Amino acid sequence: MTKEQFRVQSLKKLKKSAHHNRYYKTALLEKKVMQILQQRHARKVLLYYPLPFEADLRKIIQKMRKKSEVFLPFMEGESFKMVPFRLPLKRKKFGIFEAGNSLRKITKIDVAIVPVVGVDVQLKRVGFGKGMYDRFFEKLKTKPFVVFVQQELCYTSEVVCDSYDVQADIVLTPKKTLQKRCRRSKIKG
Repeated sequence: MTKEQFRVQSLKKLKKSAHHNRYYKTALLEKKVMQILQQRHARKVLLYYPLPFEADLRKIIQKMRKKSEVFLPFMEGESFKMVPFRLPLKRKKFGIFEAGNSLRKITKIDVAIVPVVGVDVQLKRVGFGKGMYDRFFEKLKTKPFVVFVQQELCYTSEVVCDSYDVQADIVLTPKKTLQKRCRRSKIKG
């Protein structure tokens, strides 16, 4: 299977299941994400504003704003930079909501919560094919703890990603958790 074939297959699965038990799945996922953020004592967190079929973590943004610095991606060319979360958000390219631009240069975060279309056996990210997260993480001097989130697990036991694709430390779905282990990923039910 190629990366593109896996992406198409995963997008179909995500779009098809987006409305079934959505609130229940979101609550389960929120609980898992909050546990990770608390365990990691996250003070600077990169989150995202969800597209309709992505995991909706807007409640976590609101909770984390009270005790931590929350950043969102702000698209710049073929990549993005982090900007502080602040309202109002504006709809931009690809239908993504963003906070306003900032002159502040954020170079270090503790945890990055990243939406994924799918993951391969190496826990590498299959996204929408634009490479924005790959370019962003490549520019970071200090690698944060990377958490991939999905509403439904879209996983392949094959290597379909490239060497430059972002790799997760942990993948969270409402029902499954995958963790990076030396050379293999460990799946918890």
